[in-house]
Amino acid sequence: MAKRKRHFQKRPKSTKSLNQAPGTATYVGRKESLEIELEVIDYNKLSFDRYLSNNPEDAFNFENEDKITWININGLYNTQEIEKLGKYYGLHPLIIEDIVNTNQRPKIDEYQDYLFVVAKMLYHKTNGELENEHISIVIGKDYILTFQEADGDVFDGVRDRISNAKGRIRNNGSDYLMFTLLDAIIDNYFVVIEEISDKIEILEEQLFVAKPSDDITFEIQELKRTVLRIRRAVFPLREVISRLEKIDNNLIEDKTQNYIRDLYDHIIQVSENIEIYREMTWGLMDMYMTTISNKMNEVMKVLTIMASIFIPLTFIAGIYGMNFEYMPELQYKYSYFILWGVMIVIFLAMLYYFQRKKWL
Repeated sequence: MAKRKRHFQKRPKSTKSLNQAPGTATYVGRKESLEIELEVIDYNKLSFDRYLSNNPEDAFNFENEDKITWININGLYNTQEIEKLGKYYGLHPLIIEDIVNTNQRPKIDEYQDYLFVVAKMLYHKTNGELENEHISIVIGKDYILTFQEADGDVFDGVRDRISNAKGRIRNNGSDYLMFTLLDAIIDNYFVVIEEISDKIEILEEQLFVAKPSDDITFEIQELKRTVLRIRRAVFPLREVISRLEKIDNNLIEDKTQNYIRDLYDHIIQVSENIEIYREMTWGLMDMYMTTISNKMNEVMKVLTIMASIFIPLTFIAGIYGMNFEYMPELQYKYSYFILWGVMIVIFLAMLYYFQRKKWL
């Protein structure tokens, strides 16, 4: 049977943004689609409306002070349309640059009329592959803009609560909606790291079977890369939530700060779990090498014992295999049987000795 080959896809490091002026919108990512998908959710305590469109200019028609508007944009490749949206909402050019740069680490920026938050959204796709998606959030007085690289996110629960008037979202402002979006992202971190925990347990069980799979080293290396990807997404976001908890801004009400403090507790818990699983994953390779070394030692012990047993027998056979004419024992009638008896006694005596020493 042919061995299965593993190929690790390394994210290409784009050089598109090199030597560009600060604030230049240059898409850095892998999902190139010219079409932008727009989802608008407009709501207040008594009403709810949802619109879908492929024309970004449709987002300009929602300016109701008595309603909260959530505009979700899928697709970052068409930077001209992203710049139009940014210009309409008064976003700084550096914000536009960070929105389309998927390599930007999680951060928070505070401006006079809005807050800007960058996060990494982790979730498993239908084929089980871990997706690490760049998401940008702009929080205004009565609106929120979210920019995603492609279709698919972890916000279905938030959409359901808004449409069915569940929970507190419809009764609060845009700051609470921001909290629920970040909460959905962090809650899904727990799902992702739980999957990591299951994989670690499976690999640990495989390490102690009689013959581990030849692919186990590749699986361990792939798991190490996955843990590092998760860690790079989680740890900077912990700093973002910490700053958001302490921020003094009119956009965030005091009652929402209580929820943000709870959110910080969650991200701390995720960070601690990631560190634990990181250490466990790093230990898997050491465990594998130790297991292989122990099995090799067992083989060497058996070979050494067999050699120790046959060394004296070989010595006796070598002595009486010499072709000298005058050897005293050769003339005895029962020399052959006596020699066999001596060799058997030596063999049994050495086996008994090894068993007494618990080497067998």
